[in-house]
Order: sequence, then structure tokens, then C-alpha cells
Amino acid sequence: MSTVLSQSKRALAAEVWRRMFDYFMSTSGERLRILAELDLTPNDSRALHTLDGLAGRTMRSLAEEWSCDASNATWIVNRLETRGLVERRAKPGDGRVKLVVLTAFGEKTRDRLKDAMYFPPQDLLEMPTAALQALKAAMLKLPR
Repeated sequence: MSTVLSQSKRALAAEVWRRMFDYFMSTSGERLRILAELDLTPNDSRALHTLDGLAGRTMRSLAEEWSCDASNATWIVNRLETRGLVERRAKPGDGRVKLVVLTAFGEKTRDRLKDAMYFPPQDLLEMPTAALQALKAAMLKLPR
């Protein structure tokens, strides 16, 4: 019985995931438009979401989080640094190590990006409140 239930649950989870993924992909045009307005790439967006203006991150930790090699992380940081969005600072106590932090302009850009990306698509705004509450409750059960 548990095998049948497990297969049924697995099929249901696959269907839910497929619908979530398809919806996310079908609405990608809006996200790409926002990135274009801010002159950002998807990698820039990921970097801005990863960094802050206080706690610096080493290139190694960024490369690990971004699942890329150090040279690619360096290229992304160089691009953001050229635009004034990030800066490299010496690590306190070890000047050989550089930390990447958002500049004030980088924080402002990240906040504008989040505000725009977090604005719900019209489809969600048109859903009944009860459906949105159920969706929210389900999403809260997922790890962040």
C-alpha cells in the first residue's frame, strides 16, 4: 500500500512541479524586461541577490554558491565593479584576501530589482483570495 501511495504522491508532486516550472518559464519575458531596463544580466541579478553592503564575500565563496569556477565569478564581479555596483575591500586582519560588497548604488539597484521582480504577475492578482491563501500555505512548507 505504501508503495502505491508513494508512487501516487510522487506523480502528484511531479505534476505540481511541472505546472510551477512551466508557469515560471512562461512568465520569463517580464523578468527579462526588468533586467534589460536595469541593464543587468541574469548572472548580475543572482550576484546582487547574493551580496550586501556589510558582510563581504570572498571570490571563492561566490564561485561555490554560483556553481561556477573562480574565473567566471571574477568576470561577473568585474562587470558589476565597472558599473559601480560592487567594490572589493581588504578583509580585516588579512589584507591579502579581498571581499566583495555592494556599494550604496548596488544596494539601491538590488532593491529596485527585487521590488520589480517581486511584483506579482497579473494571473496571480486575478486569482481568488482563498486560492492565493492555499498556495501561500503550501509554499511556506518548502524550505527557503
